[in-house]
Amino acid sequence: MQTSHVIAACAVLMQASTAIAATLHVPADHKTIQAAIDAAQPGDTVLVASGRYQERIVLKPRITLRSVGDDTKGKLGLKRAEATVIDGGGENGKGPGVTLAAGAALDGFTVTNVGKYDDASWQHHHKTQGNEQKHEHIGHFGTPGIGVEGVNCVVRNNIVHHNGGTGIAIRGVQGKDTSPLVTRNVTYRNMGGGIGSMNGSSATITHNVCFQNFYAGIGHDNASPRVEHNDCYENIRAGIGVSEGACPIVRYNRCHHNRRAGIGSRTGANTQPVIAHNDCFENDMAGIGSDEGAAPIIRNNKCYRNKMAGIGSQYGASPIIIGNEVYDNAMSGIGCRDKAKPLIADNHVHHNKTAGIGVRSGASALIRGNTVIDNKLVAIGVPDGASAVIIGNKLSRKGGGAPPLVALRGGANVVMRDNTLSGGGVAAVLVQGRVRLSDNHFRGRGEGQGSAVWVWADSDVQVTDNTFDGYRHAINASKSAVHASDNRVARFGNAAIIVKQPTKPAVVVNNTAATDDKTVKAFVVEGEANTVQNNKVTPTTN
Repeated sequence: MQTSHVIAACAVLMQASTAIAATLHVPADHKTIQAAIDAAQPGDTVLVASGRYQERIVLKPRITLRSVGDDTKGKLGLKRAEATVIDGGGENGKGPGVTLAAGAALDGFTVTNVGKYDDASWQHHHKTQGNEQKHEHIGHFGTPGIGVEGVNCVVRNNIVHHNGGTGIAIRGVQGKDTSPLVTRNVTYRNMGGGIGSMNGSSATITHNVCFQNFYAGIGHDNASPRVEHNDCYENIRAGIGVSEGACPIVRYNRCHHNRRAGIGSRTGANTQPVIAHNDCFENDMAGIGSDEGAAPIIRNNKCYRNKMAGIGSQYGASPIIIGNEVYDNAMSGIGCRDKAKPLIADNHVHHNKTAGIGVRSGASALIRGNTVIDNKLVAIGVPDGASAVIIGNKLSRKGGGAPPLVALRGGANVVMRDNTLSGGGVAAVLVQGRVRLSDNHFRGRGEGQGSAVWVWADSDVQVTDNTFDGYRHAINASKSAVHASDNRVARFGNAAIIVKQPTKPAVVVNNTAATDDKTVKAFVVEGEANTVQNNKVTPTTN
C-alpha cells in the first residue's frame, strides 16, 4: 500500500514536470504571440520564430517569451532579437508594446512603433540640447515599448527603438515588490528615456546600451535601482539622470557624448544617489552634474574631456565629491556656483583648461585633501563673493605665466590652512576679499617669481604661521587691512613683507626672514600707527 502511494506521487510529479516544461511555438502552434501566451500555463515557454508580429503583448505570470536562436551577436544586439520584431502599430494600439507579469521573462525581441516617434521633434531638441523640452519627470512612464508595473520579472536581450514613449519603463506599485532584472537590452531613439525607473521601484539595470533617446538614456524618478555596467551615449539629456527623490546606486557605467551631462542629479535634497566608479567623458556639458538642491555622493569616478566642468554643482546642490580623477575638461575640473554647497575631498584634479577647482556666484565649498596640478589657469579660483574653506591640499603648476596659483577675488571669503603650494604666476595666492591664511607651505622657484601672497585693495587678510621659500615677496599688500604674524620667509627679493597704505593699522609681528644680504629691508610697512615688532632677519642656513 505504501509503495503504491509512492508510485502515484511520482506519477503526479512527472506530470507536473511535463506541464512545466511545455514549449509553445509561434507561428507553428499558434499564429500570434498573444494566442500562444493565452494558451500557455505557468512555467511554459513561448518560442517565437523570426518575423514581424504586428501586435501588442500582455504576458502571464511565469511565462517565458523567447525568440528562436542562440546568442550570436548582430549589428546592435543579438541576431535573433534583430530578426524577431514586435510592431506596436504606431498610434493605433493601446498599452505598452509588451506588458510584463510576475515571474515572466522577455528575451530577445525588437520592440518598436509603439506610439508616435517624431523625428522632427527629436532633431530639433537634439540641436537645442533639450533646453526647450517640456518638463517631464525623468523616467516618465507614458506608453512605453516595454512596461513593468508592480512585478518582479526579467527583461533581457531586447532592442527597443523608435517608440513614442520610454523604451523600457519600470513603475512601482504600493505594497508590491518591483525589483525586475533589466539586462543586456539596447534602447535608442525613443521619445522618452531609454530606460525609466520610477515610483518606488528597485530594479537591477545592468549591461544595457542606451543611446539617442529623447530624454535620459537611463532615468530615475523616486526610485532606488542598482544601475551598473551600462553604456549611455548621445542622449538628448543626460546619459543617466536622477531626480524627484530617487536614490539609486549608479556605478561602473560609461556615459559619453551626451548632449547634456554624462550623469545628472536634480530636484531636491531627497535626491541622494550614490554615483561611483563611472567613466564620464566627452559630454556636451558636465561629466557629472548636480542641480536644484540634490545631494548625491560622487566618488571614485573618472571625468575627462567634457565640454564644461568635469564635475559641476549649482542651484543649492550639496554633493559630496570625493576620490575622483578629473582632467582635461574644457572648463573647471570641479566647479560649483549659485549657492551650491559641495564637499570636495581627496580628488585628483589635473590638466583642465581653466581652474582645477572653481567656486563662484554665492557657492560655499569645503575643499580638503585634493591634489590639484597643472591646470591651465588656476588650481583653485573663488570669485564673485563665494566662500570656501581650503584645507590640506597639494596645489601646483609647472608653467609660469600670469595667472596666480590660487585666485580669491571679487569679495571672496576664504580660509586656507595647511596647504602646500608650488609655483604659480604673478602670485601663489591673489587676494581680493576677506582671507585667512595659516600653516601653509609656499614653495616658489626663486625670487623672480612674484609674490607668494598678493593682496589687492579693500581686502582684509590674516597671514599667520606660514612658510615661504623662493618668492620675490612673501606678502605684498596695498590699501588693505593686514595682520601678518609668525611667518617664516626664505629666498626672497628686496623685501619679505610689504604693506602699503593700510586701511587700518597693520599688525606685522614675530615674523622671521632669512637672508645673507645685509642691505635688504625685510619688513616694509607704511604708516605710523602700525604694530611692527619682534620681527627677525637671520642668516641663511646652508
